[in-house]
Amino acid sequence: MALPPKTDEAFLREVDEELRRDKLAGFWTNWGIWVGVAVVAALAALGCFLYWQHRQAEAAGIEGEQLQAAYDSLGASNVPAASKSLAELAGSNRDGYRALAMFTQADILLQKNDLKGAAAKFGAVAADASLAKPFRDLALVRQTSAEYDTLKPQVVVERLRPLAVPGGPWLGSAGEMVGVAYIRLNQRAQAGTLFGQIARDTNVPDTIRQRAVQMAGVLGVDAAPNATPTEVTK
Repeated sequence: MALPPKTDEAFLREVDEELRRDKLAGFWTNWGIWVGVAVVAALAALGCFLYWQHRQAEAAGIEGEQLQAAYDSLGASNVPAASKSLAELAGSNRDGYRALAMFTQADILLQKNDLKGAAAKFGAVAADASLAKPFRDLALVRQTSAEYDTLKPQVVVERLRPLAVPGGPWLGSAGEMVGVAYIRLNQRAQAGTLFGQIARDTNVPDTIRQRAVQMAGVLGVDAAPNATPTEVTK
């Protein structure tokens, strides 16, 4: 005897729900343990990541305090204490603290007139590919400045010419050294052009610009602000 339509629909729904329960039960029987393991692993990974973040922030705070303590020690003329803190920070895996520590170590050596040691420190920063380019460029400029008197003029030109470009942040400091190197190489036209560019760049510190105006004038280059800039001849 056929079931009434409503009874038939209720029966089919009941069968469908029973099948779903059976499938769900089968799934948990076959995969329940692995799902549980995956959930626990995910929670453990999240916990480890949060802990790592906390430790990183905590360690960064400690290194920041170390660096400040080193600066305070230098301010109090306690160089040995500062040097100890800086030596630890120079091995940091945090780029900013490592670079600042090494720069400060180099500055201490400069104050002791240890130009060779300071140049080596700056050179280590310049060669550290993990550091941001501004750190490395500044280190290269300061390394060259520290060992300038011992370098051949052509070495100075090859090393700093990529930084001595109009509009660049190192035009003043790098360009001045390259300009003098050009003069030593008897390349007066290149030197005059470069000093003219330095003199016209308002982003260059005033003291360097004033010297550049004088040097450009001696070399026969008009370094007035409204003069037309000329590219440096390579």
